[in-house]
Amino acid sequence: MTVSAKDQLALMARYHGWATKRLLASIEPMPEDAYRRPCGLFFQSVHGTLNHLLLTDSDIWYPRFAGAATGSLALDAEIEGDRAKLASRLVAATARWREHVESLSEAALAENLRFTMTTGQARTLPMPAALLHVFNHATHHRGQITAAMSMMGFEYQPLDLAQLIFAEQASSAPR
Repeated sequence: MTVSAKDQLALMARYHGWATKRLLASIEPMPEDAYRRPCGLFFQSVHGTLNHLLLTDSDIWYPRFAGAATGSLALDAEIEGDRAKLASRLVAATARWREHVESLSEAALAENLRFTMTTGQARTLPMPAALLHVFNHATHHRGQITAAMSMMGFEYQPLDLAQLIFAEQASSAPR
């Protein structure tokens, strides 16, 4: 079976949304002090890491795909202090990525993404690699958050890509 690059990217966009929602559901019962406690993550806390994900998804990478300038944003900037609003904005950001991937033509996928790094450096990436970077970056930080949750004694739902595929297979199975 041959799977197109667009199909693979669509899977990763679905996974990005699914894994983000599952992570947020696992975080929801965390007490506020644990949620905001510095716990050795690069962006200090669960909250700080989620803020970083929102910043990179919404204010850095998505504008690059939309042809907009991103400026020189600090990667640790808090762009949403309210926990519930942050969760809502993260879910909306992942939905926007899914829509974006679905809108891409094969010709667009064959192009390069030209953008300026937050450091001012001009860069170019093949479109599929740039999209994979966005999704992989989020997976990296979700993994950091689940490790921190585990060390603090909190449970979380499995976030493996295979779990999404199993769930999709089960929902499409004949009844």
